[in-house]
Amino acid sequence: MISPGSRVVFRKEVTDNLRDRRTLAAALLYPLLGPAMIVLMIVSIGQLTKESEKPLKLPVAGPENAPNLIAFLEQHNVEVEESPEDPERAVRMGELDVVLILPEEFGEAFANGDPAPIRLVVDESRNAAMQAVRRARSLLSAYSQQIGALRLQARGVDPRIIDALAIELADVSTPQSQAARILSMAPYLILVSLFVGGMYLAIDSTAGERERGSLEPLLINPVSRSQLVAGKAAAVLLFTGVALVETLLGFAIILNYVPMERYIGVRMQLTPEALLSILLLCLPLMVFVVALQLMIASYTKSFKEAQNYISLMLLVPALPALIMAVLPIKESLWIVLLPTVGQQLFINQVLRGEPLTAANVALSSVVTLAAGLALLALVVRQYRREGILFH
Repeated sequence: MISPGSRVVFRKEVTDNLRDRRTLAAALLYPLLGPAMIVLMIVSIGQLTKESEKPLKLPVAGPENAPNLIAFLEQHNVEVEESPEDPERAVRMGELDVVLILPEEFGEAFANGDPAPIRLVVDESRNAAMQAVRRARSLLSAYSQQIGALRLQARGVDPRIIDALAIELADVSTPQSQAARILSMAPYLILVSLFVGGMYLAIDSTAGERERGSLEPLLINPVSRSQLVAGKAAAVLLFTGVALVETLLGFAIILNYVPMERYIGVRMQLTPEALLSILLLCLPLMVFVVALQLMIASYTKSFKEAQNYISLMLLVPALPALIMAVLPIKESLWIVLLPTVGQQLFINQVLRGEPLTAANVALSSVVTLAAGLALLALVVRQYRREGILFH
C-alpha cells in the first residue's frame, strides 16, 4: 500500500506533468508512431507486390537478333520497348531502370550451342531500379536454364542429371506466424513506448526540479526519502503504463480492423488474451525502465544533460531487436534473464501464436523486477545524500 506521503508526491508530479501541454502531447503522440510505422510498412509491401505483378517494361536493343528470347519475355509479362541510342546514359541519368542489349553475334553463338552474349545495362546504386533489375535477371536466368535443358534432351541426356538433390519444401508456417514475421519490429516498438512514455516526467521530476531550485523545498517536507522516490516512481509508472496501453491498442486496431490480406496476403488477429499477455510481460520491465531513468536523471546536473543520457537508453531495446533480426537467437536461460531481450522474445512468441514457457517467463519477470527494485534503492540512497541538491 502506498503511504500518504508517497500519494502526495504522486499527485504533485502528475499534476505538474499534466500542466505541461507540450510534454504531455509528445508523451501521448509518440506511442502512436509504432502502429503508424507498421501500417506504412504493410502498405509499402503491398505496393511492392502490386508493382511486381505489373508488366515489366524492358527496352531492348537488337531484338531481331534473338526472336525466341523476345517471345519468351513477352510470354512472361514483359513489354518489350525500343532502346534509346545511348542506353548507358539513359540508365545513369535515371531515365530507365534497365536496358537489355542483344548484339549481332548472339544468333551465331546461340545456333552453335555456345554461350550467347547479352548485355544488361543497370545502375545498382539506384535502389528504385533494383526491382526491375531483379525481374529482368530472373527471367534471363530462367530462359537460360530452359534452353540448357532442351539442349541436353536433344543430345539424349536427361536434364535431371544435373540435379543432385530433389528438394521438397514442407512449409509448416501458419498465417499467424507469417504475419508475425512481417511484424518483427512490433516487439521493439512496444518496448520503445516504455522508454518514452514517462521519460520527460522522470527527467523533470529529478534533474528538472534541481535545475529550477524546487527540489530543496520538496526535500524539507515531512516525507521520507523512500516515500519521495516511491511517489515520483509511481507517477512515472503511470505515464509509462498509459503509453504502453496506447501502443497496444494501436496495434490491436491495426491488426484486427485493417485488411492486411489486401496488402500482404495474410490475416492476423490480436486477441484480448494476447494483449493481456503482452501487458503482463511488460509490467516488470516498466519498473526496471522507470528506475533506470530516475537513477540516471538523479546523477545529472541539468535537464538537458539528463535528456541526452536517457535518450541514449533507446539503444537498449534497439540492439537486441537488431541482433534478433540478423542472428537466429533461440530462447535459452541466459537470454531470458536479460531485461528487454527476454521480453522481446516473449512478445514475438505471443504475436506468432506460440505457447510461452511458464518457468522462463516467471524467471525473467523476477530477475527484471529485482533489477528494477535494486535501481530504485540506489535512487533512494542518492536522495538521502545532501549533495543531491548541488550535484
